[in-house]
Amino acid sequence: MAVPYRDLQLRKIRYPKLDAIQWLPPAQVAKFSADGTTAHRIATGGDGWVEKLGDDVLLSFMTNSFKETILSELENWSTEAGWNPARVFGKFLPKKNEDRIAPTLISGEANLPLRTVVEEAGVKYGLDFEAGYSAGLFIDQRANRAFVRQVKPKRLLNTFAYTCSFSVVAALGGAETVSVDLSKKSLERGKENFALNAVDAGKNHRFYADDVTDVLPRLGRRAEKFDAIVLDPPTFSRGVDGRRWQVEDGMESLLMSAMELAAPNARILLSTNCTKLETRDLEAIGRFAMKTTRRGGTMHRESQLIDFPAGQGATTLWILLR
Repeated sequence: MAVPYRDLQLRKIRYPKLDAIQWLPPAQVAKFSADGTTAHRIATGGDGWVEKLGDDVLLSFMTNSFKETILSELENWSTEAGWNPARVFGKFLPKKNEDRIAPTLISGEANLPLRTVVEEAGVKYGLDFEAGYSAGLFIDQRANRAFVRQVKPKRLLNTFAYTCSFSVVAALGGAETVSVDLSKKSLERGKENFALNAVDAGKNHRFYADDVTDVLPRLGRRAEKFDAIVLDPPTFSRGVDGRRWQVEDGMESLLMSAMELAAPNARILLSTNCTKLETRDLEAIGRFAMKTTRRGGTMHRESQLIDFPAGQGATTLWILLR
């Protein structure tokens, strides 16, 4: 009998907090640019990080001392890199979700548009610095989006889709897509990302502004099958009816629901930013789901991103079903 994940006692992988700020070698910026990528990290420290987003910089910080140190070092790094940001935005990283606010302008021209476009391996994504806490693209998923482009699924289910970046790359490979997110506004921005890449969002692509935990059973009752499924839930959320959902309690049941929709040889991405879940936890959840549903398969992790030190960014794992 399979042992549920929640009953396992797992050893956590804990990475040490970064003491010094690690800056991306300036030569790597040129390599990103040559690859058609204008959105990536340029620095990571113990109390925050810095992202290059097109012509702009977004500084995410936990303390004012880190913010001031970064701003000082950014000037020196920019000189060495031969690139100066048009604007620098700052975003405070609060402990509570309800304290999150949109980024604010630290320096640069205040009259420039707050909506911009960045690229990742030639794929375009719209950003909006005044839309909310997140500008519109989670750059730590770059390798996983590349994996989707590589496997070229025929049908992709993108849950907690946000602005639909996974759906866009799948669509560019010819896939039909289903994107699900509670936020209708986010899905509208996702449709704009389709348009930025000359993909007709109204053809072979569906968007559901609804609770993922309600949509998955409905898709199952219709006997829909997908050969790629993205499960990238928030750490905490409330459904339309106020239901409370936490990833450490809900990831297992979420995957079990997704397994019902998985075609033979499907690829399922498990992803989380929750610090309580590490790679070993996702592996345990995956093994339990495969054993319970009697599905064979293996597990796969994409290589560490060059601009993310170990332990930074989302914890992700691909389940490769047979």
